[in-house]
Amino acid sequence: MRARGAAKQLRAECRVNFNEINVLSFTFDTSHYLTLRNPATKLAAMRRIALFFSLFLAAAVALAAPAQNSDDMARFMADHGLLNRLSDMGNQVQAKASDLVVSAMGFLGVPYRRGGNDAQTGFDCSGFVRAMFEQTAGLLLPRKAEQQAAATEKIDKTELQPGDLVFFNTMRRAFSHVGIYVGNGKFIHSPKPGAEVRVEDMGVAYWAKRFDGARRVPLGEADPAPQ
Repeated sequence: MRARGAAKQLRAECRVNFNEINVLSFTFDTSHYLTLRNPATKLAAMRRIALFFSLFLAAAVALAAPAQNSDDMARFMADHGLLNRLSDMGNQVQAKASDLVVSAMGFLGVPYRRGGNDAQTGFDCSGFVRAMFEQTAGLLLPRKAEQQAAATEKIDKTELQPGDLVFFNTMRRAFSHVGIYVGNGKFIHSPKPGAEVRVEDMGVAYWAKRFDGARRVPLGEADPAPQ
C-alpha cells in the first residue's frame, strides 16, 4: 500500500541480547498503518502496536533469567497477567467479529440500491459493509470499496476469518466489489441492481475468478465512530 501525503515508511525493530547472543529478534513493518484514513481506526491500530511491544519486552525480561524448566515463561506471563490480557484481546476481537456477522445476517433480503446506506432505502456493496461496521463495531470505514481496501490491513486468503472483507473485480477494475466473510468459504454482500443482500460461496467459478484480495479491519480496541 502507499502512504498518504509525504508520510515516510516507519519501521520498528526490537532486539534483545544476553551474553552477546541474540535471543530474541523481531521486526515489524508499520508502514501499512499510515494508510488507515479514519483517525479512530489508526489510533486503535497504534495502540495494538504499543501493547504488542510491551508484551514482547516483558517476555524478553523473562528470558534474561536462567530458565529452570519449560514452564518458567508461562509462569512469568501468568504472574504478570500477560496471558489474561492476550486472552481478553482475542476474546474481544472474536466477539466483535461474531456480532458483525450475526448483524449482517439480519439484513438478508434487503434490496440493492446504488449509493444506498441503510436498510430502509437499500444498500450497495460498500454501503452495506460500511453500515455493518459502523452499527456493530463503531468504526466508520470509507464509502467506496476501493477506499475500504486501501484503508484496511491486507491478509492472505488462507487467513480469512469471519468479519474480514473480501474484494472482487466485477467491473473491470480492482476492488470494485466488496463483501463480508462469514466463514466456510462464504461471504455476505449486496450484489447488484435487482438483487438482495445474500450469502454466496467464494468457490463458485464467477467469484473465484474475480477474487481480488482480502482485508482485515482492526476490531480489538475500536473507538466509537463520530456521531
